[in-house]
Amino acid sequence: MAVQLNDYIKENQLIVNQAIIEIVERMNIPTTLKNSMLYSIKAGGKRIRPILMIASAEAFGGTRDDVLPVAVALEMIHTYSLIHDDLPAMDDDQLRRGQPTNHIQFDEATAILAGDALLTMAFQVITEAKQLSAEQKVTVINRLSIASGSSGMVAGQILDLEAEEKQIDIAQLEQIHQLKTGELLIFAVEMGAYLAGASQTERLAVKQYGHHIGLLFQIQDDILDVEGDQIKLGKQVGSDQDNEKSTYPKLLGIDGAIKVKEKNVAMAIKLLEEATIANSMLASLVNYISDRDA
Repeated sequence: MAVQLNDYIKENQLIVNQAIIEIVERMNIPTTLKNSMLYSIKAGGKRIRPILMIASAEAFGGTRDDVLPVAVALEMIHTYSLIHDDLPAMDDDQLRRGQPTNHIQFDEATAILAGDALLTMAFQVITEAKQLSAEQKVTVINRLSIASGSSGMVAGQILDLEAEEKQIDIAQLEQIHQLKTGELLIFAVEMGAYLAGASQTERLAVKQYGHHIGLLFQIQDDILDVEGDQIKLGKQVGSDQDNEKSTYPKLLGIDGAIKVKEKNVAMAIKLLEEATIANSMLASLVNYISDRDA
């Protein structure tokens, strides 16, 4: 299964990368803006969110083509969030995926605008998707707006900034990560299932699965920031400590963080079993996300 999963991930990463690059390259936009957008897109990445969306659709009888425009839009929004996260006013990071962050390679103003452009272009991609009905477009845009905006990712970002240099508890930490990271992961699996024609009950199950995926994703991120390989990560380790952020290892210790992560792995698998899709790629992706080293 490990070899099959790796092949599956590489194939879908390639397809998603090509699709995003082709869309941006054919846009009639200023050269500097286009170069900045493509710089962050071509930096690579795991493409976990679009891959989860594709796997969710396939688990319910859909295909990659059914969801590809939405998967691309989702990754555009994720890329914009990383560009803005790295800015001096946010996390002030110098490296992303082993190369200078966007604002270092270009400048702060260009990086901000590249992020803005990717965010808004994401919704354009959805509205122009020929394989989606008008009703599907409205549903997807509504859910993506909520997941990425002031009730989702952006809310998590402001709470994360406000929690710096403060002592918060596990419940508050979970809320931050549920919003900042989890909402887009939930969107990926829920809308993948929706576009494949899954029932309300099935969508609820994968939505709950996405909740646990989001938490274990963030816990592993926190662990890697403590004991990860900087070369594999492509960024500096220890930034959470430098920014005085509350993390799972800081509040629970490494062993405690691992135990919470393992609990979320078990819950995610259980939900897939209840939805009778435990043999899908969604199950393999649980351990991939939990055990990743970058």
